[in-house]
Amino acid sequence: MNTMIVKVLDDMTAVDAAGKDVTRKVPLHSRKRALQNDCALRLAMTKTGKTQWRDADLADYEALVKQAVPTKKVNNVKNELEQDVIEFLSKCDELKPNHLIISPLKWRYLMRSTLRGKNILMTGPSGCGKTLAAQSVAEALDGRQFFYFNIGATQDPRSTLIGNTHYSKDKGTFVAEALFVKAIQTPNAIILLDELTRGHADAWNILMTVLDENQRYLRIDEMPNTPTIKVANGVTFIATANIGAEYTATRVLDRAMLDRFASIVEMEPLSRSDEVTLLQMTYPEVEVNLVESIAEIADHTRQQVRSEDPKVTTSISSRITVEMAGLLNDGFSLAETAEACIYPFFSNAGGNDSERTYMRQLVQKYLPVEGGAETPWQSVTDTTNNNSNF
Repeated sequence: MNTMIVKVLDDMTAVDAAGKDVTRKVPLHSRKRALQNDCALRLAMTKTGKTQWRDADLADYEALVKQAVPTKKVNNVKNELEQDVIEFLSKCDELKPNHLIISPLKWRYLMRSTLRGKNILMTGPSGCGKTLAAQSVAEALDGRQFFYFNIGATQDPRSTLIGNTHYSKDKGTFVAEALFVKAIQTPNAIILLDELTRGHADAWNILMTVLDENQRYLRIDEMPNTPTIKVANGVTFIATANIGAEYTATRVLDRAMLDRFASIVEMEPLSRSDEVTLLQMTYPEVEVNLVESIAEIADHTRQQVRSEDPKVTTSISSRITVEMAGLLNDGFSLAETAEACIYPFFSNAGGNDSERTYMRQLVQKYLPVEGGAETPWQSVTDTTNNNSNF
């Protein structure tokens, strides 16, 4: 009888050395045992002439894999894959969604880093599209599993990234693995670590070995024998970070953590023209002059923040401009929209010299003259009702 060694994958699928699915040949209890013992299975003959699946060393399985696939064939496959990647990247602009405004270079770099399984750090101000870009990559690479973890919202990093300890009468004390443990064992998965700079220091310490390209493992100390969970092949980690003195609740990424990311993509605020494009695409019914007013107000604050003597300390993000366009679309006036969406972000400390007063004066320049129609559906006769409550 020819010896057969199989490996049981995370979804309890068994494959032989040639990569063929042989799940049906391996009993369920044998597959569960192999996963529990982190070993391969060998088909052996018993004294009575029957066959039985016994534990085998994973190294033996890997040796058979190398024999099953000749080196020349492996090299040919690699060359084909390299050509596929290059060809894919040359056409990946077609996969970028219209609602994501990002330069072609940064989009290709983001896609390339994901295909290569690199750790990616996306930086930029709040509301500039970092999370959206990461989600868009997952959508473009259809078929790859996507996992989202908000590191900034993790109050207990060990329970979120490793798991919780429970007790039952049947099992006694046991550890229920976190979703993150499953995620890192999913081949070619895309894992988004959102708001990394808002994470607890314990979360960073846990992620150190996971993100290190020379280690790529997670050790579960809470379990007996402290099993080591290895990161599956092709897994890509995409982290988002707000960097700057404006974000007081964030932590400064130390060099050790920063070095874990081979690819850094800087997301910048949209230009005025790009902002207009985004708002028109999102709310096409809103008048062009109102959309341009929102874009110009937002662009002015962004330029002020970057100037040597800024009049304001924060800028209006694209997230806010989209909300403003939404209010206009729902019948709010530009003055009401500014009152609801702009002024709360600017301090009124300092009276006439405050940031809020500055923004009120800025917005005033874009308000319509008396008797002018401000919303797309407002007729001349409607202007007599301007004093009524909305």
